[in-house]
Amino acid sequence: MGRDKASLSFGPGETILGRVVRILREVVPAEKIVCVAALGQSLPPLPKEVRIVIDNIADAGPLAGLARGLASLARETEVVYAAGCDSPLLMPAFVERIFQLLGDGPIAAPHDGRHWHSLAAVYRPAVASVAQSLLAAGEHSLTALLNAVATRRVTLDELREVDPDLASLATCNTMDEYQSALRLAGLLSEIDAAATPSLSNASRRA
Repeated sequence: MGRDKASLSFGPGETILGRVVRILREVVPAEKIVCVAALGQSLPPLPKEVRIVIDNIADAGPLAGLARGLASLARETEVVYAAGCDSPLLMPAFVERIFQLLGDGPIAAPHDGRHWHSLAAVYRPAVASVAQSLLAAGEHSLTALLNAVATRRVTLDELREVDPDLASLATCNTMDEYQSALRLAGLLSEIDAAATPSLSNASRRA
C-alpha cells in the first residue's frame, strides 16, 4: 500500500480500522475486541472498550500478531475471529457463519481451492502455543499454523449463503483495491476516482 492502511479514511469520520471494529461490535462485545499493533505503531482512535496489545516480536509477520492476540483473550473466550484491518466490506453475518462452522476443531478458515484466508477465520486460543512453537522454529506464515492443526476447511459455497459476493474476503492491499472497496461501499464515485489519478499510480509503485 505504501502507507499505513489502518488509518485510511473510509467514509466521513471513519477509518478503515474503525469500520472493521464497528462491524465486529455487531457480533461480539466491544470489550472482547483486541487490536494488535506493532511495536511503535500508532492506531487511529477506537472505542475506549477496545483493547490494544503490542506485538513486540519485530519482523515476525502476522503469525506473531495472531499469537499475541489469542494469548490476550485466552482466559475469557473459547473462540476468536481474526480479521485484518483492511477488510472494510466485512459482514456481521459472515463472521457469525464462520463461528457456526467451527464445530469442535481448533480452527475454521475459508479456502478458495488454492489459498487459505487466514485473516477471515476463527481460532481457539489454545492454538497460540502451536503458533509460538512455529515462531521459535523460524516460521512466520499463518498458513503454517493452519497446516499444523486439524483446520476445518470452509468452502466458498458455505459462505455465499450469507455473503453472495464474498465481499467479506476482499482486502485492500493496493490503492486500486482501496478505491474499489470504497466504490462498492457507495463511498466513491467514478468521478471521484477519475479526479485522483495519483492513487492508481501509487498502487503500481507499492
